[in-house]
Amino acid sequence: MATKLTKKVTAKVKPVIKPKAPKATNIKVKNFTQAVGRRKSAAAKARVFEGKQEIVINNKPISEYWSHGSLASLYMKPFVVTDTVGKYSASVKVVGSGVNGQIGAFVHAVSRALAVINPEVFKPLLRKSGLLTRDSRMKETRKVGQGGKARKKKQSPKR
Repeated sequence: MATKLTKKVTAKVKPVIKPKAPKATNIKVKNFTQAVGRRKSAAAKARVFEGKQEIVINNKPISEYWSHGSLASLYMKPFVVTDTVGKYSASVKVVGSGVNGQIGAFVHAVSRALAVINPEVFKPLLRKSGLLTRDSRMKETRKVGQGGKARKKKQSPKR
């Protein structure tokens, strides 16, 4: 018995190319002040420079990176305290932790950089607001033999 060999015809499918989100233009400025800030397990490396440009975080505009409106008051705090909104801009790389940890690291880094730019004027204002102090609170580590989380205890058997 002869088996009939047939050739499968497959339609050529073009791969779908998703349009990339527009990246913020990399800001190339030679005169900048660099500082590192940390919060929880997040670390931020900030470059602060003069000029009225949008703040960029991880190559995204800050309004896109932290899009929730109520967060704006948190990340703009160093500029509001020193009254430099629109006078200085920043380019920041943030890694680790979650939203609150990253915002805390961002604020710490930008505050440190502003304190270096004009120590006589900015440093006392930032110190009084508590923006130069590293928040040392970290997640509590879990304990062995306790049922999972840091303070969780195993259920005691009824007697």
